Formats: sequence, C-alpha cells, structure tokens
Amino acid sequence: MMELKQKIQGSYLAVVMIWGTTPLAIQWSATDVSYLFGVTARMVIGLTVCLLLLWVMKLPMRWHRKARLTYLAAGLGIYAAMLCVYWGAQYIPSGWISVLFGLTPIVTGLMARRFLGEKKLGGVRLLGVVAGILGLVVVFYGSLHFSENAWYGVVALLCSVTLHSASTVWTKYLDYQAHGLEIAGGGLLVAVPLYLLTWWMLQEPWPQQIPARAGWAILYLGVIATVFGFAAFFYVLRHVDATRVALLTLMTPILALWLGNWLNGEALTWPVAAGTSLILFGLILYEFGERGITIAWGYN
Repeated sequence: MMELKQKIQGSYLAVVMIWGTTPLAIQWSATDVSYLFGVTARMVIGLTVCLLLLWVMKLPMRWHRKARLTYLAAGLGIYAAMLCVYWGAQYIPSGWISVLFGLTPIVTGLMARRFLGEKKLGGVRLLGVVAGILGLVVVFYGSLHFSENAWYGVVALLCSVTLHSASTVWTKYLDYQAHGLEIAGGGLLVAVPLYLLTWWMLQEPWPQQIPARAGWAILYLGVIATVFGFAAFFYVLRHVDATRVALLTLMTPILALWLGNWLNGEALTWPVAAGTSLILFGLILYEFGERGITIAWGYN
C-alpha cells in the first residue's frame, strides 16, 4: 500500500514538473515553424517512442470495447485540446497558458459532479468558482492591453480547458484499469492520424529549416511531455478522483510564469498577476474551503 502511494505521489510530482515546463516548450517549438508542424511532429515522435516502450516493456495493447473507448476518449482530448493550445500559443505568452489551464479543476469538477457523482458544489466551493471566473475576467482584460489579438489565445485556451476536462471525465468514467503507457499509446494512435489528416486538409507546407531551439523543444515535448507526461497523468487518473487530478494545474502556473519571464523575457503585467492570484485563490477555496469550514466547525 505504501509503495503504491509513493508511486502515485511520484507520478503526480512528475506531471507537475512536466506541465510547468510544457508551455514554454510549446512556444519555442513553434518558433520559425508553424504551430501545426510543431504539434504534429511532437505527437508523431511521442507515438513512436510510446510504441517502442510498450514493446520493450512487453505491455500489451488490448482491443476489447472498453479499451477502444478509453483510447478514443484519451485520443480526442490529446488531439482537440492540444490543437487549441498550440494555435492559441501564437497570441499569448507561455505563462498565460498555464494560468488559464488553472481553471481546469473547476470545469472538471462541474463535469465530474454531473457524470461521476463526485463532490457537490457547496457554498465555499461555489465562491471558489466565482473567484476563478473573476480571475479569468481580469486576465482577459489584461490580454486586451497586451495585444489586439491576445484574446484569440485566451478563447482558444478556454476551449482547450473544456475539451481536456471532458476527455479526463470520460476516461475516468470508463474506468479502464490499464498501465498509463498503454492508455497514452492508445490515445496517440487515435490522435496522430487526426493531426496528419488536419495537416493534409490545411495543406500545411513542410518547414524549409528547423531552428535548433525549436527542434530540441519538439523533441522534449515528444519524448518527455507526451510519452512520460501522458503516461504519468493517466496512471494518476487511474488511482485518484478526476477533480483532484485536475488540481495539478493549481501548482503549475507559478512555475510556468517564472520560466517564461526568466527564459523567454515575458513581462508579468499586473492584470495577469492579479488574475493569476484570483484563479489560484478560487482553486484553493474550491478544493480546501469546505474541508476547512468543517474542521473549524468541529472545534467550536
């Protein structure tokens, strides 16, 4: 039991670190190459490495109905949510990606309550939702002053959050007990053909050259973020309720904002700082508010 707990905690920490560095890597992977090339190359590399690891580790890919539905649920999330992220990343700083993804626990929680029967939305949790929405409004206000097209990125990230949350809840609802690497591989088998189809439909040209930084970023995203990140995420999702898994995004915005400021020269404006604080405050209320009131009431 203790060993299982340590594995879950280790996987949870790995996802936090990977998700904290992913936004900046996404920005760099689309430098001097198109966003569609960046995300498609990432997923093709990820699928190749994932299938190789499955073969080396002798992990089977099962194809019964529940397995196929789980691969579909994961794959549609990988395709649709990440496509929105990459498109939106053209218009906003990398740190904002993680900040906006901080709304994932709220969206996931609302969906999980409806479809998974998880915690009800009490008074304090509702206040957390309101605080998160206010934070989003402040960030959106800041985007209007950042550039005239920044709101495109904000809207795209909100679509991504909704799609990612729906995929998470659907995957959890199916409750397929499998290795995280198997689910990641199955999801990529669904997502990669969709990316290639999108590439063909949009007649995306092959880049004439790939800058070194973009190439290394794509490689990092393909191997680390896609294979190990998705595998760790699906492993945690297997053992932890969907709302608590979504709280991963509570820990990543500060790391992402700091890395964007330090390594990419991204300015941290007061609306973004204030909006981030409101979103994080809302998430804390959403997760811990009811529990804190219960404890305090018990002591009185």
